Amino acid sequence: MNRDELIDALGQSQTLLLALVENTDEATCRNQYHPDLSPLGWHLGHCVYSECLWLHEKVRGDDSVTAPIADFYTPPRTPKPERGTRLPKQADLLMWAQEIQAFNLHYLRNLRAEWCAHPLLADDYLVHFLIQHNSQHYETMLMILTQKSLNAGQSGTLIPAQGLQAADLRRDSVDIPAGHYRIGGERPTAYDNELPLQQADLGAYTISRLPVSNAEYLGFIEAGSYRDPGLWDDEGRAWLTASNVSHPDHWRQTTAGDWHAVGIHGVYALAADEPVCGISHHEASAFARWAGARLPHEYQWEAACRIGALEHTGRVWEWCGNTFQPYEGFTPFPYEEYSQSWFDNRHYSLKGGSLHTRPAVKRPSFRNFFEADKRHMFAGLRLVY
Repeated sequence: MNRDELIDALGQSQTLLLALVENTDEATCRNQYHPDLSPLGWHLGHCVYSECLWLHEKVRGDDSVTAPIADFYTPPRTPKPERGTRLPKQADLLMWAQEIQAFNLHYLRNLRAEWCAHPLLADDYLVHFLIQHNSQHYETMLMILTQKSLNAGQSGTLIPAQGLQAADLRRDSVDIPAGHYRIGGERPTAYDNELPLQQADLGAYTISRLPVSNAEYLGFIEAGSYRDPGLWDDEGRAWLTASNVSHPDHWRQTTAGDWHAVGIHGVYALAADEPVCGISHHEASAFARWAGARLPHEYQWEAACRIGALEHTGRVWEWCGNTFQPYEGFTPFPYEEYSQSWFDNRHYSLKGGSLHTRPAVKRPSFRNFFEADKRHMFAGLRLVY
């Protein structure tokens, strides 16, 4: 992709963010629908702020746009519950965002020679970075709209006539031989936590070709696994008791006992063979124990993906068994807080991407990371035996 195409791709990522806010009302723009998620409008403002932070404050030394709004759009400085009340009106936010986004594209197409020499613009790194940043927030905004639908309930919606039926575990797996496998990404697209390239020495293992399906997960539910303490570790049992969870986040059950799901556009039928979605690391780990398996280490997942052994990747984020850790030789870039703050032994890696993940961040080396109790993401699992 040449430079003009890259700038066009940044423009497309901007348009997608704008469209999500344009197609909502004032309340949807500023409401907080989940304690772990900010209001929809805040994400749009944060992405515009971030473009200006890197393109103008960092490259040109001009903080005229960023300084007045830095406290609001820098995540640690404003708690999530306060963000909705402090947002400008939806129309004003959209007008401001469109004007700044257009200016940023114009700036990138007309860079002065002294700006081109900045290290952040080498190999168009910053353009790649901003496309990916916008893409990640786009998926988060879709999570917000999904939570809005879940909070609205099922009033006036048509429940699918055919409920989901449980199925036995599919024993469709592939043996991966022991060997040396490439792990990680390369600049200018890779984030700091994907670097530097690693050689992983892996023993032989067997991994499922497919992610765990809805029908397989229903078998786990119907086996009483949410009530079986032997399938959950200490932290998982404590979470289960506190949350009173008994099914994936997006699933709902009729009075007749039939299961369906709720998404951005309301109720939909659960396809038996589609990957299960909306589960925490605790649930994924318990399912793996129930299946006599375990979650893959992210190195195992990436190695199998790179040799073409996995099917249906990129349909749900897939929980891995390991916590999110730095690679040997890790160096923070372009700022410490992107990755380094989360190497805390509390966040677990996820791989693959979901149906809502933009192509810019769908690559084998990309590492997502969340705490074990989070389930508002579009996350499922795959098994290793």
